[in-house]
Amino acid sequence: MIVAIDGPSGAGKSTLAKRVARDLGFTYLDTGSIYRALALKILRRSVDLTDAAALSDIVSQTEIDLTERNGHLQVFLDGEDVSALIRTPEVSQMASKASALKIVRQRLLDLQRALGRRGDVVAEGRDIGTVVFPEAEVKIYLDASIEERARRRYEELRAAGREVSLAETVGEMQERDKRDSQRDIAPLCKADDAVAIDSSGLTADGVAQEVLQLIKRESSKIKNDRSLGT
Repeated sequence: MIVAIDGPSGAGKSTLAKRVARDLGFTYLDTGSIYRALALKILRRSVDLTDAAALSDIVSQTEIDLTERNGHLQVFLDGEDVSALIRTPEVSQMASKASALKIVRQRLLDLQRALGRRGDVVAEGRDIGTVVFPEAEVKIYLDASIEERARRRYEELRAAGREVSLAETVGEMQERDKRDSQRDIAPLCKADDAVAIDSSGLTADGVAQEVLQLIKRESSKIKNDRSLGT
């Protein structure tokens, strides 16, 4: 089974996906970390996103892998564990910019689908239910107010020792929302058959329980359909 969770930055997708994957024994697939890993390499190499040849080279020569160890997701970029290096605002902004480019999305789309074929997965991102896994049995579109999302990201960055202001965080999030939703290729949007959940006034446990119940109902439906041969 594939569970697809989409939504804007700061909506709580990672927290939800990790919790659901853990409770179900599924593999957690953080597609955003794949884009962040490539963005880190682009920043390290100082590659100009308008330089098609240089971008093509770096995309074709990059290997990214995700593994889970003791309940924690590890992100490997060309064999290097970059899990702690891809969570900065700079990497986040570059990931958003690079993800709008066709050559980047096609390469990473193939990678995401390959990772999804490993077994039952909970995948989260911005185009999972619309582009990456349109056949997903369960689709969730998780959202929250811009104020709530910015507050969560601000607290996360401060806890990590980053010197940022709440106003700065709001501005960066608004910029990313606009870029992600207005890009020509695979824009952020709700799949027609996705269930929309606003997490603004909900606890992480509350959201997780709602989604787990939805998955349970869908699993029962699939089993019934199979038993009936439909």
